[in-house]
This record gives sequence, structure tokens and C-alpha cells, in this order.
Amino acid sequence: MPSDRFARLIGGLTLGALLAACAAAPAREPLRSQAQVDLPRFMGTWYVIANIPYWPERGKVATRDEYTLRADGRIDNVYVFRNSFAGPEKRWHGVSRVVPGSGGAHWRVRFIWPFSADLLVLEVAPDYSWALLGHPARRHAWIFSRTPHMEQTEYAHLRERFRAYGYEPDALRRIPQFPDQVGRDGFQ
Repeated sequence: MPSDRFARLIGGLTLGALLAACAAAPAREPLRSQAQVDLPRFMGTWYVIANIPYWPERGKVATRDEYTLRADGRIDNVYVFRNSFAGPEKRWHGVSRVVPGSGGAHWRVRFIWPFSADLLVLEVAPDYSWALLGHPARRHAWIFSRTPHMEQTEYAHLRERFRAYGYEPDALRRIPQFPDQVGRDGFQ
């Protein structure tokens, strides 16, 4: 069954990545977030404006995350993407739980049982129009926006803010949200 093969492949790749991560010695203290996140306000659609490219998200276009808070406090997480603008929209379904005592800023995200990954909400705009997200080991970072379009000046400002968290901002690459962005400088 194709979906079983896909699940085994993703599980195997995830396990390999976890084992490789365990073998590498951390160079510095894990990143922590001091943000206080109003979870109901954070829910909804977030467009992925940029990320540090890594294998599951690399090459995707028109990406967004859709969050829904459950009655039990967990969060339904749907990652929506296309492999190309000519291709169909696809969805990966996950569930996140907020780490107690984190002010809503530290999530454990699971797309494939039993594997989960840590996600940190580093900053949120006062009006919740953008968010900066990261990972404790600083291997992953995302710039989210409530709209698929972000002005270059705002993007450059937000990208530079990652430096304060120990990231190299030049590692971030924009995600094409519109067909005319494909192949442009600074985009994946």
C-alpha cells in the first residue's frame, strides 16, 4: 500500500535524523523562548514566508500551517503545501502539545507517531501579524505571516532578528507563495 510505504520511509528518515542529531555534540546551550503566546489568538492560518531549508519542507511552494486549538489543550496542526504551483495542494496532519510552564511558546509537534520535534515560538508581533519560530538546537527557523505577501523591508528586518537568537540570518530562504517568485534570488 503506497501510504504504508510512505509512512515507513518518513519514519526511517526521521529515525536516521534523530540518531544523527544525538551523535553530534551540542555547541552551545539550547535555545529557549521567553515569549508569552496567547494560544487562541495564535490559532488560524500562518503562511510560511521563509525557513532554513531542511528535507521535509525543501522545494515546497505555497506553504502554510493551519492551527486549531482542541478542547483538551492540544493543537491540530495541518501543513499545507504544493510541490509545484501546477501540482495539487497536499496536507500533512499533525498534533502538537504545549510544554507546561512555557507560556505557550514551546510545543512538541508530532506528524508521525512516535516521533516528535520541539518548536519554539520566539516572537510574535503585537497584532499577531507575524511570528518567528525556531528549534532548541537552532537547526530550524521559520518566519510566519498571516498573509502570503510580505514586503522585502519587513522580511529583511525579521530575518535579521534571528541573529539575537544565535542564528545566521543568511541561512533563511524565502518560500515562493506566488508563481512569479520561483527562481528569484533568496527564494528556495
